[in-house]
Amino acid sequence: MTYLDANVFIYAAINNDEKGDLCREILRKLAFKKIKGHTSFLTWDEIVYIIRKNKDKETAIKEGKNFLKFPNLSLLKIDEKIINKAQEIIENYNLKPRDAIHVATALVNGINEIISDDSDFDKIKDIKRIKLEDFSKLE
Repeated sequence: MTYLDANVFIYAAINNDEKGDLCREILRKLAFKKIKGHTSFLTWDEIVYIIRKNKDKETAIKEGKNFLKFPNLSLLKIDEKIINKAQEIIENYNLKPRDAIHVATALVNGINEIISDDSDFDKIKDIKRIKLEDFSKLE
């Protein structure tokens, strides 16, 4: 089981470079059931916010809708247990709140690897970050 950070969806939607290509390939593999992917409902917020900020409202709305109906993607709920775990992660690793929620969501759901471009996850001992460029090498 693999957790997908919000940046995978964001780069796939708005980056026309190698990073965007890598993310689109990850999402293709998810759509065609070559990997099992999970993410938090928080990811929707990040996608819509970042795309609206960096592109426009219409693209943000479209990508938010696409995310919510993405095939074979498991959306994990955030609850009190996850927020308490996120608090613990912030205290121990000095992570930003949204990143801590992503890590907590993964760990509480028994997921110990995250696909992300965010090196901040490297300092978390309980979760292994898979870099975007390393993902295809794992197959």
